[in-house]
Amino acid sequence: MSTHLLSLNNIQVAFQGRTVLDNVSFNLSSGEIVTLIGPNGAGKTTLVRVVLELLKPNSGSRFIKPGLRIGYMPQKLQIEPSMPLTVSRFLALAGAGKDNIQQALARTRVEHTFNNPVQNLSGGEMQRVLLSRALLRKPELLVLDEPVQGVDVTGQRELYRLITELRDELHCGVLMVSHDLHLVMAATDEVICLNNHVCCHGHPSLVSKHPAYLRLFGGESDELAVYSHHHDHSHAPDGHVIGCHHASTDNADHSDKASKPDSVYP
Repeated sequence: MSTHLLSLNNIQVAFQGRTVLDNVSFNLSSGEIVTLIGPNGAGKTTLVRVVLELLKPNSGSRFIKPGLRIGYMPQKLQIEPSMPLTVSRFLALAGAGKDNIQQALARTRVEHTFNNPVQNLSGGEMQRVLLSRALLRKPELLVLDEPVQGVDVTGQRELYRLITELRDELHCGVLMVSHDLHLVMAATDEVICLNNHVCCHGHPSLVSKHPAYLRLFGGESDELAVYSHHHDHSHAPDGHVIGCHHASTDNADHSDKASKPDSVYP
């Protein structure tokens, strides 16, 4: 029996003859943060829709732990400006009571927004309210689609720290979508670099040096030093993960082939 929360195997999705996802496979376990990165049009949101069972793949298989509670944070939410909707009423639409709403807002450090109109929230406040909504499900798996959308760099750093704290507290799995590897260095265990297929995957410090990543993002890897990666494991000089239950034991494969994902784990 699988111990993973989620397993995708050889997922393929095509729209009107165009392949959006080709032979995509990965696993996600409790206590693990996996980040999908890639350029616009790489298939990241399509893959999230497959994970959430909002889209059935053309081929491949999806396993999810029976009864798994998923908290989903969308990339953005359009709310009619003239609609009289406070944060508390918005979160109540998820079926939560006042106490649970206040607790969730307090945990994401925006309890002061409880009676505020949703339309008056700043970008950072809105993202934290959306994260609060995901927490109301007491999730075993958090799926976060561009969680720092519309947030300044300082706010992005704080949000990624919060996501790591929540992972540690809830011991949940986290699947996160981002455009930029250098912004999620401190908040992820494994990176999957997606460009319709899995170009490379592994620890972020190794992915940043992989030829497939450098072809997609060019010189952005130079910015990776902005935030250091702190975690409950260490790495040998060759990059091998020591003493961490999240580590992969895949052999390295540095080819860039659509038919076979490249692991950058040693």
